[in-house]
Amino acid sequence: MFSPLEQFDIGILLPIILSPSLLYHFNDITRIFLTDISFTNASLYLFLALVIYVSFFYLGLIKATFVPTRLQLVVEQSYSFIVSIIKQQAGVRGLRYFPIFFVIFFIVLFSNLIGLLPYAFTPTSHLVFTFTFALTCNIAFIIIGFRENGISFLNLFVPKGGPVWLFPIITIIEFVSYLLRTFSLSIRLFANMMAGHTLLHILSSFVTAFIKAGYLGFAFFPFVLVLAVMVLELGIAFIQAYVFVILLCIYLNDAFHPSH
Repeated sequence: MFSPLEQFDIGILLPIILSPSLLYHFNDITRIFLTDISFTNASLYLFLALVIYVSFFYLGLIKATFVPTRLQLVVEQSYSFIVSIIKQQAGVRGLRYFPIFFVIFFIVLFSNLIGLLPYAFTPTSHLVFTFTFALTCNIAFIIIGFRENGISFLNLFVPKGGPVWLFPIITIIEFVSYLLRTFSLSIRLFANMMAGHTLLHILSSFVTAFIKAGYLGFAFFPFVLVLAVMVLELGIAFIQAYVFVILLCIYLNDAFHPSH
């Protein structure tokens, strides 16, 4: 029986290893460091998510009309949806960063949805993918915070109105809390995707086992559960992309307004 976690294994489709990039000699031991840029199944499905993203908006806008078609209407509503999120959470100033939020939302969304296809790989089920997104954005927010507010950005870690004698403890707590944003943001998306797909695999294996054993009646109940979980996973794919972007907008707002 296959492990439900095997679907998350990263496999090399096209090995690409460059010549030694670093030679390190110490205590008569030479270490060779290779640059491995092999094309994996993770790379493939990330590329597919990008192709779907570009194709979706290209087909929706290539023949835009005054009276929009259904696809054009979906594309325009997607634009308005992201704009409304940014305005609500980060204000009008946040709209200058609209393109990056727009791309992140749909790359995460399409990566989530691709993983629901049979035998497909889910890029967002790997912590390294979600952590890279979250870490990059949070570093950018720190840079934006200092650029917009200067040294006053550090007020984010010093809440107003509290007892002075508690400031050292509160500042440490706020600083640690800020650092944990990257982990909470990335783990939330990764854990939801991994847990849902693992559950689907387990339920599907029950259906297959019952059918192979000849118990078709017993296979009906787990099959219904698979369909129910599949619908739930479709909703979670949208919700997790929405939550990911809305939290990024909240963190951007903190960069604009560091004072509590």
